[in-house]
Amino acid sequence: MAHVAAFLREQGAKALVIACNTATVAACADLRQRYPDWPIVAMEPAVKPAASATRNGKVGVLATTGTLQSARFAALLDQFASDVQVFTQPCPGLVELIETGKLHSPALLRLLQGYLGPLLEAGCDTLILGCTHYPFLRPLLATLLPPDMVLIDTGAAVARQAHRLLSQHVMLSEEGEGKVQYWTSGAPKALQAVLPALGCEPGPVCLLPV
Repeated sequence: MAHVAAFLREQGAKALVIACNTATVAACADLRQRYPDWPIVAMEPAVKPAASATRNGKVGVLATTGTLQSARFAALLDQFASDVQVFTQPCPGLVELIETGKLHSPALLRLLQGYLGPLLEAGCDTLILGCTHYPFLRPLLATLLPPDMVLIDTGAAVARQAHRLLSQHVMLSEEGEGKVQYWTSGAPKALQAVLPALGCEPGPVCLLPV
Protein backbone atom coordinates (compact mmCIF):
# COMPACT_ATOMS: atom_id res chain seq x y z
CA MET A 1 0.00 0.00 0.00
CA ALA A 2 2.86 2.38 0.82
CA HIS A 3 4.37 1.81 -2.64
CA VAL A 4 1.05 2.55 -4.35
CA ALA A 5 0.56 5.71 -2.30
CA ALA A 6 4.08 6.90 -3.11
CA PHE A 7 3.49 6.29 -6.81
CA LEU A 8 0.21 8.25 -6.82
CA ARG A 9 1.86 11.10 -4.97
CA GLU A 10 4.61 11.17 -7.61
CA GLN A 11 1.90 11.50 -10.26
CA GLY A 12 0.80 14.73 -8.62
CA ALA A 13 -2.24 13.49 -6.69
CA LYS A 14 -3.38 16.31 -4.42
CA ALA A 15 -5.19 13.91 -2.07
CA LEU A 16 -5.56 10.21 -1.47
CA VAL A 17 -8.82 8.34 -0.89
CA ILE A 18 -8.26 4.87 0.55
CA ALA A 19 -11.38 3.47 -1.08
CA CYS A 20 -11.41 0.22 0.87
CA ASN A 21 -12.38 -0.50 4.47
CA THR A 22 -9.85 -3.32 4.81
CA ALA A 23 -7.02 -1.25 3.32
CA THR A 24 -7.91 1.60 5.67
CA VAL A 25 -7.49 -0.69 8.66
CA ALA A 26 -4.19 -2.01 7.34
CA ALA A 27 -2.52 1.16 6.12
CA CYS A 28 -4.23 4.44 6.99
CA ALA A 29 -2.39 5.21 10.23
CA ASP A 30 0.99 4.50 8.64
CA LEU A 31 0.23 6.63 5.56
CA ARG A 32 -0.96 9.60 7.62
CA GLN A 33 2.21 9.42 9.69
CA ARG A 34 4.34 9.14 6.56
CA TYR A 35 2.58 12.01 4.75
CA PRO A 36 1.31 14.48 7.37
CA ASP A 37 0.88 17.24 4.77
CA TRP A 38 -1.15 15.11 2.31
CA PRO A 39 -4.95 15.04 2.65
CA ILE A 40 -5.89 11.37 3.16
CA VAL A 41 -9.52 10.27 3.29
CA ALA A 42 -10.09 6.95 5.02
CA MET A 43 -13.02 4.56 4.79
CA GLU A 44 -15.09 2.85 7.47
CA PRO A 45 -18.45 1.05 7.54
CA ALA A 46 -21.32 3.50 8.03
CA VAL A 47 -22.38 2.25 11.46
CA LYS A 48 -23.39 5.66 12.81
CA PRO A 49 -25.84 6.62 10.01
CA ALA A 50 -27.24 3.09 9.97
CA ALA A 51 -27.92 3.19 13.71
CA SER A 52 -29.79 6.46 13.17
CA ALA A 53 -31.72 5.15 10.16
CA THR A 54 -33.04 1.86 11.55
CA ARG A 55 -36.68 1.86 12.57
CA ASN A 56 -36.79 -1.48 14.41
CA GLY A 57 -33.29 -1.44 15.90
CA LYS A 58 -31.89 -4.22 13.68
CA VAL A 59 -29.01 -3.42 11.34
CA GLY A 60 -27.35 -5.85 8.94
CA VAL A 61 -23.79 -5.50 7.66
CA LEU A 62 -22.35 -7.00 4.49
CA ALA A 63 -18.56 -6.71 4.56
CA THR A 64 -15.31 -8.54 4.02
CA THR A 65 -14.04 -10.83 6.75
CA GLY A 66 -11.07 -8.54 7.35
CA THR A 67 -13.29 -5.54 7.98
CA LEU A 68 -15.62 -7.37 10.34
CA GLN A 69 -12.72 -8.78 12.38
CA SER A 70 -10.93 -5.44 12.70
CA ALA A 71 -10.55 -3.52 15.94
CA ARG A 72 -11.80 -0.41 14.13
CA PHE A 73 -15.14 -2.04 13.34
CA ALA A 74 -15.49 -3.22 16.93
CA ALA A 75 -14.82 0.33 18.11
CA LEU A 76 -17.51 1.69 15.77
CA LEU A 77 -20.04 -0.75 17.23
CA ASP A 78 -19.12 0.25 20.77
CA GLN A 79 -19.34 3.94 19.94
CA PHE A 80 -22.43 4.16 17.75
CA ALA A 81 -24.42 0.92 17.95
CA SER A 82 -24.88 0.28 21.66
CA ASP A 83 -28.65 0.80 21.37
CA VAL A 84 -29.24 -1.37 18.28
CA GLN A 85 -28.71 -4.98 17.25
CA VAL A 86 -26.08 -5.44 14.56
CA PHE A 87 -26.00 -8.63 12.50
CA THR A 88 -22.79 -9.10 10.53
CA GLN A 89 -22.33 -11.19 7.42
CA PRO A 90 -18.86 -11.84 5.96
CA CYS A 91 -18.98 -12.16 2.18
CA PRO A 92 -16.01 -14.15 0.83
CA GLY A 93 -15.98 -14.34 -2.96
CA LEU A 94 -18.32 -11.41 -3.54
CA VAL A 95 -15.63 -8.90 -4.48
CA GLU A 96 -14.10 -11.26 -7.02
CA LEU A 97 -17.45 -11.78 -8.76
CA ILE A 98 -18.20 -8.05 -8.84
CA GLU A 99 -14.83 -7.42 -10.47
CA THR A 100 -15.85 -9.59 -13.43
CA GLY A 101 -18.46 -6.95 -14.27
CA LYS A 102 -21.19 -9.60 -14.54
CA LEU A 103 -23.47 -8.02 -11.96
CA HIS A 104 -26.51 -10.19 -12.71
CA SER A 105 -24.79 -13.54 -13.20
CA PRO A 106 -26.40 -16.66 -11.67
CA ALA A 107 -23.28 -17.27 -9.57
CA LEU A 108 -23.39 -13.76 -8.10
CA LEU A 109 -27.13 -14.02 -7.49
CA ARG A 110 -26.77 -17.31 -5.61
CA LEU A 111 -23.91 -16.04 -3.47
CA LEU A 112 -25.71 -12.81 -2.60
CA GLN A 113 -28.95 -14.60 -1.75
CA GLY A 114 -27.02 -16.84 0.64
CA TYR A 115 -25.45 -13.86 2.39
CA LEU A 116 -28.69 -11.89 2.62
CA GLY A 117 -30.73 -14.80 3.98
CA PRO A 118 -29.61 -14.64 7.64
CA LEU A 119 -29.97 -10.85 7.72
CA LEU A 120 -33.51 -10.99 6.36
CA GLU A 121 -34.42 -13.79 8.76
CA ALA A 122 -33.14 -11.64 11.63
CA GLY A 123 -35.56 -8.90 10.57
CA CYS A 124 -33.01 -6.24 9.65
CA ASP A 125 -34.60 -3.12 8.17
CA THR A 126 -31.30 -1.36 7.42
CA LEU A 127 -28.33 -2.76 5.54
CA ILE A 128 -24.77 -1.42 5.56
CA LEU A 129 -22.83 -2.03 2.35
CA GLY A 130 -19.52 -2.34 4.19
CA CYS A 131 -17.25 -2.69 1.16
CA THR A 132 -16.68 -0.15 -1.59
CA HIS A 133 -17.42 -2.84 -4.19
CA TYR A 134 -20.91 -3.48 -2.90
CA PRO A 135 -22.68 -0.30 -4.12
CA PHE A 136 -22.32 -1.76 -7.62
CA LEU A 137 -24.88 -4.33 -6.44
CA ARG A 138 -27.62 -1.80 -5.68
CA PRO A 139 -29.71 -2.67 -8.79
CA LEU A 140 -29.53 -6.39 -7.96
CA LEU A 141 -30.19 -5.78 -4.26
CA ALA A 142 -33.33 -3.85 -5.19
CA THR A 143 -34.75 -7.09 -6.60
CA LEU A 144 -33.84 -9.16 -3.54
CA LEU A 145 -34.69 -6.91 -0.60
CA PRO A 146 -37.96 -5.53 0.77
CA PRO A 147 -38.77 -2.16 -0.82
CA ASP A 148 -38.55 -0.39 2.54
CA MET A 149 -35.06 -1.71 3.31
CA VAL A 150 -32.64 1.19 3.84
CA LEU A 151 -29.24 0.74 2.15
CA ILE A 152 -26.33 2.65 3.64
CA ASP A 153 -22.91 3.22 2.08
CA THR A 154 -20.24 5.88 2.56
CA GLY A 155 -19.75 7.08 -1.02
CA ALA A 156 -21.40 10.49 -0.69
CA ALA A 157 -19.84 11.16 2.72
CA VAL A 158 -16.37 10.31 1.43
CA ALA A 159 -16.82 12.66 -1.54
CA ARG A 160 -17.86 15.47 0.81
CA GLN A 161 -14.85 14.83 3.05
CA ALA A 162 -12.46 14.85 0.08
CA HIS A 163 -13.97 18.15 -1.08
CA ARG A 164 -13.70 19.61 2.43
CA LEU A 165 -10.04 18.64 2.82
CA LEU A 166 -9.07 19.95 -0.61
CA SER A 167 -10.86 23.20 0.15
CA GLN A 168 -9.17 23.42 3.55
CA HIS A 169 -5.76 23.00 1.90
CA VAL A 170 -6.68 25.46 -0.90
CA MET A 171 -6.28 22.71 -3.48
CA LEU A 172 -9.64 22.70 -5.23
CA SER A 173 -9.27 22.86 -8.99
CA GLU A 174 -10.55 25.92 -10.83
CA GLU A 175 -10.11 24.41 -14.26
CA GLY A 176 -13.46 22.65 -14.62
CA GLU A 177 -13.72 18.90 -15.03
CA GLY A 178 -10.59 16.81 -14.65
CA LYS A 179 -9.41 13.78 -16.57
CA VAL A 180 -9.78 10.18 -15.47
CA GLN A 181 -6.73 7.91 -15.34
CA TYR A 182 -6.91 4.34 -14.05
CA TRP A 183 -3.99 2.36 -12.68
CA THR A 184 -4.29 -1.29 -11.78
CA SER A 185 -2.12 -3.95 -10.17
CA GLY A 186 -4.02 -6.54 -12.21
CA ALA A 187 -4.63 -6.83 -15.96
CA PRO A 188 -5.28 -3.45 -17.62
CA LYS A 189 -7.29 -4.96 -20.48
CA ALA A 190 -9.54 -6.83 -18.05
CA LEU A 191 -10.27 -3.65 -16.07
CA GLN A 192 -10.86 -1.69 -19.27
CA ALA A 193 -13.44 -4.27 -20.32
CA VAL A 194 -15.49 -4.11 -17.11
CA LEU A 195 -15.54 -0.31 -16.67
CA PRO A 196 -18.77 0.15 -18.68
CA ALA A 197 -20.56 -2.59 -16.71
CA LEU A 198 -19.60 -0.84 -13.46
CA GLY A 199 -20.88 2.51 -14.75
CA CYS A 200 -17.42 4.06 -14.54
CA GLU A 201 -16.27 6.97 -16.63
CA PRO A 202 -14.08 5.78 -19.51
CA GLY A 203 -10.38 6.51 -19.41
CA PRO A 204 -6.96 4.99 -20.08
CA VAL A 205 -5.95 2.03 -17.92
CA CYS A 206 -2.29 1.45 -17.11
CA LEU A 207 -0.36 -1.14 -15.11
CA LEU A 208 0.97 0.07 -11.77
CA PRO A 209 4.80 -0.03 -11.91
CA VAL A 210 5.06 -1.25 -8.31
